[in-house]
Formats: sequence, C-alpha cells, structure tokens
Amino acid sequence: MALVSEFLGQLTLNLGGSSEPKYPTVVPFPDFDPDKDAARIETAIKTKGVDEQTIVDILTKRSYPQRREIAFAYEKRVKKDMISALKGALSGSLESVILGLMKSTAQFDATEIRASMKGLGTDEETLIEMVCSRSNDELMEIKKVYKELFKKDLAKDVAGDTSGNFAKLLLALVETKRDEPSSVVDYEKIDQDARALYEAGVKRKGTDVATWISIMSERSVPHLQKVFERYKSYSPYDMKESIRKEVKGDLEKSFLTLVECFENKQLYFASRLSDAMKSKGAKEKVVTRIMVSRCEVDLMKIRSEFKKQTGKSLYQTIAEHTKGDYQRALLSLCGGDD
Repeated sequence: MALVSEFLGQLTLNLGGSSEPKYPTVVPFPDFDPDKDAARIETAIKTKGVDEQTIVDILTKRSYPQRREIAFAYEKRVKKDMISALKGALSGSLESVILGLMKSTAQFDATEIRASMKGLGTDEETLIEMVCSRSNDELMEIKKVYKELFKKDLAKDVAGDTSGNFAKLLLALVETKRDEPSSVVDYEKIDQDARALYEAGVKRKGTDVATWISIMSERSVPHLQKVFERYKSYSPYDMKESIRKEVKGDLEKSFLTLVECFENKQLYFASRLSDAMKSKGAKEKVVTRIMVSRCEVDLMKIRSEFKKQTGKSLYQTIAEHTKGDYQRALLSLCGGDD
C-alpha cells in the first residue's frame, strides 16, 4: 500500500502539487506539423493585404508549446523573428490577441500587470482583476516570469504604484503565503476565522482591515468557502454585503473580487465578460485579456457559467459584439457554441 500512495504522491507532485484542474478550450492540435504551419504563416504575412484568416486559424488552434515550435520553425525558414513579423502584419485588437497567444499564460499575465502600472496613472481595474483572481500557484509563476521579463520585483512595483490598505492587500496576495488545501476540515479554525472577520468589521465601529487581509490572503480557498458560510451565523449580512458596507473604492473592489473568485472563479470571469459586452460594442481590452489568459486554463468552464448566468452562449455574445478577424479569433478561442 505504501508504494501505491508513494506513487500517487509522486504523480500529484509531477502535476504541480495542488494545481487546479484545467478546463481549456485550446488544446494541442493532433496532426501538428510546425514546418507546415510556419510556411503557411510566412505566405499569409507576405500576401498582399495580409491573409489574417490563415494566421488566426493556425495560431488559435495550437497550444502554447506548439505556437513556440511554429515560431522556431519560422525563424529557421525565414531568418526573421515571427513575433516581429506578426507585429508588422497585424494591427488593433487582432494584433493584441495574436501577440498575446505568443506568450505563455504567465508571461501574458505578467505583461498585463506591468502594463496596468506603467506610464501615467494606474489602471486599477486591470490590476485588481489580475492579482485578486489568480491562484497562489499562478501568482508564484507570474512573480518569477515578471522578474525574468522586466528585471523588476513585482511586489516593489505594486508597492510603488498603490497606497494605503489597497496596497497592503495586493502585497499580501503577491507574497503568496496562502495555505495549501488540507484534507482535514478544521471546524474550530473555520469558526474562529468567521468570528474574527465579523468582529473586525460589521460588529465594530470602523474596520480592522488588517485582520481581513491576513485571513483572506493566507487561508486556503476551500477553508475560506466554509468560513464565509459560517460567517452568516454571526453577521446579519453575508461576506459580500459586509465588504460593501465596510470599505470603499479599490479596496472594496479587491475584496469583492477575492470573495467572488473563492466562491466561483469561473463565474467571476463570466460576469466580467458579460459586463464587457453589455453595450453595443465591446470593451475589447477586457474581452481579449480574459479570452487569451484563460483559453488554456479554464475557459471551457467559464463558457458554461456564462450560459447559466446570461441564458446566452459566450459564442453568440461574442459574435454579436465583435466583428471581422478579431471576432474570428475570439470565436476560435471560445472553441464552440453552447
């Protein structure tokens, strides 16, 4: 028996420990031939007026490791960097999607976080989405990649760009001190945390934000789900209502994002997508960011939450709110209608 459990332990280790199960819409292409793909992309880029369709059809239907291989084969063929060639050939939202796909998920996330802090003013909305919705494992990888790409420390950049309790919360998350999920349910600790959250907020005048931050940034997700359930037996308001009553602004948005992601992360992304496609057009940056960053992670599950929440498929919604090659790329990443 010991051997079997050792083997299973090894298996989970190799799969990255507690990493969450994946629900991708973009998976490895079965009859993959990087040389053939590279040749087709070369022709597509050279074509008068650029053959965007071919570029979209290939790159949105290959996994990230496969896209890397295509880029490698392209460079051998053409003696030019494929990413620079794509940059020159494409523009606008389509360019954002395709260049985004040429980065790994962690590289893309790190680049988005960096862009939200660079230049004048901070794009808090993006920063909150990126930091508060990513798991501990994802944030660890993002920190590593951020350092490699920008030769900078993510925590230092966040600290330099935000202030007050908002900064403290983001920094606590970036420190990635969250407990791993445990197979043992600690009812006493669940009760203590629920009571501490209540006593730090709704029960008193003012809010002891530090207590909220430490509990929400250090406890495992399954533990917090039970804490929020238990919280209702102390507080007349649930956790989200309490957050709205106690804090405001970016801090409020951050806590709400955290709680929504603890409760159902894919529903959070579905709601973001739905909000981004409420009016006539679409908030293309938000749509691009979620579709590109989640297509190899959990977009399949986001799709089913989207349908449950809105009654319409994500595919149909994208079709209605976007157009042209950008639409073609998004629908291809979406991977099907529901």
